[in-house]
Amino acid sequence: MRRAGRFLIVLFMLFAIGRGLVELFVIDWGNPASYRADWGGPSLFGVLLVHTGPGVLSAAIFMTIWRRHRNQPTAA
Repeated sequence: MRRAGRFLIVLFMLFAIGRGLVELFVIDWGNPASYRADWGGPSLFGVLLVHTGPGVLSAAIFMTIWRRHRNQPTAA
């Protein structure tokens, strides 16, 4: 059960990272009308915070876990 929970969390984190990256290329930076109705709108900062924020947080968590796992001594 624990493994299934971890899998779902990793899947969500990968989705958040992918969505955040895609959002940077999908929005029209020069046209505020294109993102005014999006979550976090009407400001560009709010839209980026809502759409890319979870991806940035997920990437930071991944990096922290990876570093801790990499630095653990192996049992010989």
